[in-house]
Amino acid sequence: MSDIPLGVLDLVPVSSGSTAADALRNSIDLARQAERLGYARYWFAEHHLNPGVAGTSPAVVLALTAAATSTIRLGSGAVQLGHRTALSTVEEFGLLDALHPGRLDLGLGRSGGRPPGQPSTPPSTATPVVAGRAPNGLLIPPRFSFEHLLGSPRIAVQRRLLLLPGAESQDYAEQIDDVLALLAGTYRSAEGTEAHVVPGEGADVEVWILGSSGGQSAEVAGARGLRFAANYHVSPATVLEAVDGYRGHFKPSAVLDEPYVSVSADVVVAEDDARARELATGYGLWVRSIRTAEGAIPFPTPEEARAHAWSDADRALVQDRVDTQFAGSPGTVADLLEQLQEATSADELLITTITHDHADRVRSYELLAGEWRRRGHSFQSS
Repeated sequence: MSDIPLGVLDLVPVSSGSTAADALRNSIDLARQAERLGYARYWFAEHHLNPGVAGTSPAVVLALTAAATSTIRLGSGAVQLGHRTALSTVEEFGLLDALHPGRLDLGLGRSGGRPPGQPSTPPSTATPVVAGRAPNGLLIPPRFSFEHLLGSPRIAVQRRLLLLPGAESQDYAEQIDDVLALLAGTYRSAEGTEAHVVPGEGADVEVWILGSSGGQSAEVAGARGLRFAANYHVSPATVLEAVDGYRGHFKPSAVLDEPYVSVSADVVVAEDDARARELATGYGLWVRSIRTAEGAIPFPTPEEARAHAWSDADRALVQDRVDTQFAGSPGTVADLLEQLQEATSADELLITTITHDHADRVRSYELLAGEWRRRGHSFQSS
């Protein structure tokens, strides 16, 4: 287990009392610090209509960050294909690769274009995991249903604003195949017409599929022999199902001979457990704002979070995420990350950390990197 690289997943969080410009500057600075500390990757998520998240366009933020760094791999975690075309995605990352060759990870996700009432994922062939503990003690909380979010007015507005009038999202598996074909220069239309993307064709990018369950994303990633990133930090109840589904469908490809998995975790590290828990105080309130469909609020201070009057329904809404956030001293968190890696057999771990103050977020990554290295873990990805 000595070669388990750590990467960073950044939502470009906006803290209460600050601006989106502050958040962008902080994220670019954090990417520089992550490069200095030896983190293997730095990914940006894509979110829309969230007052507390400024990462609306991974490609734009990646362009800014690539210009400010030199060696760390940069990527999307993930581009939401539901409201994009394969061509626009390959063109964007082709432009980035033209100036920063060999540094880009193209992470692809299904979300972003699903209409209300359409199932979030086809039935999974993976074995469902019962809530409780994995054999090695990793917490697997009860499954959280995201279906209530689909009927919210904000989600409906997001879909209307992201999609052209009358447009329908392309089938996900077909869209992945089109992305791969355009990158490889082998695309042919149903009528046999070729299409060649410049820049984009032949781009030296790593293609990843991100997923939260053992459904279509895991199946597509496995069947195409692509890298897969499972989201313990989004849906901790289904992480084992997701990685099992991916591995169960895996077929060797020109890219990979065997499955390759990254698993994400929410983490806050400080000098001691009590300080880390204090820094993480705002997390539950922030998750609540997402799961009530109001959109992520600016990340609150501990004092602002403690002022919230919690109902039993509120607590139930966020309990799985709060219980599976790894907050503590470097040793405490490293133990939990090793447990997560052991339970999932992950090849890499992806760390997402949000604190109100930027200095605390940088310090969290710094402390974790030092402890990870002290334990003999490599930061190099394969």
